[in-house]
Amino acid sequence: MREVLTVIPGETPAAYRAAAEAAEAEEGAAARSAVEEKTGRRRNLAYPPAPEPLPVPVMDNHTHLDFRDGLVEVGVAAALDAAEAVGVRGAVQVGCDLASSRFTIAALEAEPRLLGAVAIHPNDAPPLAAGGSLEAALAEIEELAAHPRVRAVGETGLDYFRTQGEALKDQEYSFRRHIDLAKRLDLALQIHDRDAHDDVVRILAAEGAPDRVVFHCFSGGPELARICNDRGWYMSFAGTTSFKNSAQLREALQLADPGLVLVETDAPFLTPHPYRGRPNASYMVPYTVRAMAAILGKDLARLCSEVAFNTESVYGQW
Repeated sequence: MREVLTVIPGETPAAYRAAAEAAEAEEGAAARSAVEEKTGRRRNLAYPPAPEPLPVPVMDNHTHLDFRDGLVEVGVAAALDAAEAVGVRGAVQVGCDLASSRFTIAALEAEPRLLGAVAIHPNDAPPLAAGGSLEAALAEIEELAAHPRVRAVGETGLDYFRTQGEALKDQEYSFRRHIDLAKRLDLALQIHDRDAHDDVVRILAAEGAPDRVVFHCFSGGPELARICNDRGWYMSFAGTTSFKNSAQLREALQLADPGLVLVETDAPFLTPHPYRGRPNASYMVPYTVRAMAAILGKDLARLCSEVAFNTESVYGQW
C-alpha cells in the first residue's frame, strides 16, 4: 500500500518548496510566463500554502502536469501525492499539442492516479495548418487517444481571444475533427471555449455532440448554463469561480444542474482567491470546492460527493 504524504494546512507542500535541482520534471518542459498577461506585472512565483483537506475526496478533471510554473519543477508522482493528502485522489492530465499529449501517455503508464485527454489546442491548429502538418498531427492524436487510460479528447474548441481572421477556419475545422474522433472512440470531449460560446454551441449542434461533453474552465454566464442543463453538457468550474469580478460565473454555478458540475484547476493557471496570479496545482482544488459550496449554500461533504460522482460519470473509474 502506498504511503500517503503528510501535508500541513497553511504550509506549502514540501515538493513545491524543493530546490529545482531535485525536481523530477522533464527538462525543457513548457513554462508559464513570469509576467501577468493583462497587467505586465511580475507574478509572485511562490506556490501557495496547502488548504484544509476535503471531507470527501474529489478529482481534478483538468490539469497540465507538464507545464512548469513557479520557482521549482515538480514531478507527476510528487504533485499527486500532495493533492491526495488534501483530498484530491486523482486527476485528468490534459494534452494540448503533440508534445504534451505524448507526455500524457507516458504519465498514464507511470501513474495510476491519472487519466488522460489528448488533442491539438485550438490556437495550435492554424499554425499547423499553415505549415501543412495539421493532418499528420490529428492522425497522431487519434493513435494516442486509443490508449485505454485516455478517457477524453481535449482540450479542443474555439478561442477568439488569441486567434482571429482567416485562421479561425482552421480552428473550426480542427474542432470538428476532434468532435468526430470523440464520437468514434466513445470518449468525452473537453471543450476550450474562450469568447466563443455561441459558435461552440452551434458547431456542437451541427456535428452532433458526443455523449459526454465538458466545458472545461466554464466561462459562460446564466445563458450558457441553461443551454448546458438542457443538453446534458457538463460544466467544470475552476479557480475563476472565486474571483471577485466573476458574478456571472457564480450565477451560472447557481443555475447549473448539480449532476453536471465538475471541478478543476487548469493548473498551473487560474489559481483561486486569495492566491490569484500565483502558480496553481492540483493540491489547491479544495480552495475552489469550498468557494463553490459557499456560493451554493451547500454542505461541503455533499458537494464533494456530487462532484466525485459526476467526474466518474464522465471519465469512468480511475
